[in-house]
Amino acid sequence: MVVRLDRVPPLAQRPEPPRWWRWLLVLVPCVGAGLGTTLWLGGDSLNHQPVRFWLLALGLPTLVFAGLAGLRALVYLGEEAVADGWDRSREAHLTQLMRQGRRSQQVLAASLRTALHGTDNADEAQGSAVLVGAGALRQQASWQEQSAHHSRIARADDEPAVRALGRQLSAVLEDVATALQKLPGDRPLALLVETHSALGDDVWAAAWEQAWQASGIRQEAVRLGGTGLAVVDQWLDQRIRDQALLLVVACQFQPESVEGSAEAVVAVLFGNRLTQSTVRPLAYLHRPEPVDEAAAEPLNRALCQALDWVPLAAPEVAGVWKAGSDAAGDQLIVQALGEAGLAAKPAAGLHDLDGALGFAGCATPWLAVAAAVGAVEAGEGPQVICSGDGTEGVWSWCSVVMPSEV
Repeated sequence: MVVRLDRVPPLAQRPEPPRWWRWLLVLVPCVGAGLGTTLWLGGDSLNHQPVRFWLLALGLPTLVFAGLAGLRALVYLGEEAVADGWDRSREAHLTQLMRQGRRSQQVLAASLRTALHGTDNADEAQGSAVLVGAGALRQQASWQEQSAHHSRIARADDEPAVRALGRQLSAVLEDVATALQKLPGDRPLALLVETHSALGDDVWAAAWEQAWQASGIRQEAVRLGGTGLAVVDQWLDQRIRDQALLLVVACQFQPESVEGSAEAVVAVLFGNRLTQSTVRPLAYLHRPEPVDEAAAEPLNRALCQALDWVPLAAPEVAGVWKAGSDAAGDQLIVQALGEAGLAAKPAAGLHDLDGALGFAGCATPWLAVAAAVGAVEAGEGPQVICSGDGTEGVWSWCSVVMPSEV
């Protein structure tokens, strides 16, 4: 569930206090009316009873006036009490939403494999290459043996697709297994797998089974549904106090549409900061904020809200990671980054993953998360992510990756 502070009802409308000077002006004609009525209806008998005369002429109108004024005061105090109760309830609700919105996930491990550095593909090498602006997007032969502008993970020409995919999956799972080995084997593990490939289901299943068995992960994994960063958003709402860990494996390998694409295999392991204290986190991923549509206003709101969840001032951000948007979306993101005071140019700390690698499909948001975590590990400070997503009704997500020592 998306936490929307802008949908919190406003403060109660305060009642207008009584204007006592107006009431005092009303008292004069009331007393005059009482005096005239007493003289008219009292007769000669009241002339010999001055005390009764003045009680009727002045006391009775004053008493009626005091009753009406007291009733008005009670109404005012009652409306004030209702407004105070509404504001207290609103403040409690707002505090609850703020605590909910400022939840974050520990990043216990992050591993990625892309076309960078040819056959090397080490996490450290790839992270360094992305930070300095290296890229692998170029015109080359695709797996379809046709020339296209894309990036692809290096492999031998005679290597079967199932073996090449299994090798990349094994690499990222082995990196994650290192962190999981420090935790008990009975620790619950929720598994989200996202894949986009022209390979058949049987090829994918064979590669996955081989890689999972080779990883040596002891924990029993339970598959999750969902896509993209919406899974993290939902997890923060519903399972923040679980003992379970969340493992995300995302892969785009031999995509059907090759032009402008990127092959990427990513694995990210998340832990709940309320229940996991065995493994020291590499970084914290704060609540991702969705952008409902490709427009300036919702993007600016989401970006500012993502920073506010930390909370984090724009000058403290060391780098920005942009991925998964088209040319029109790039312009909107750059404009929003500039208005928020964030890096909007490569020279100032903007990292364009689409420009360096191409579009990674379902792996795009996780690739951005893993790259940002790598930057944090390298001592680059807080990182902001603006990543496209295939989630229904969401154009993009904005989120913040913070160093673990902050």
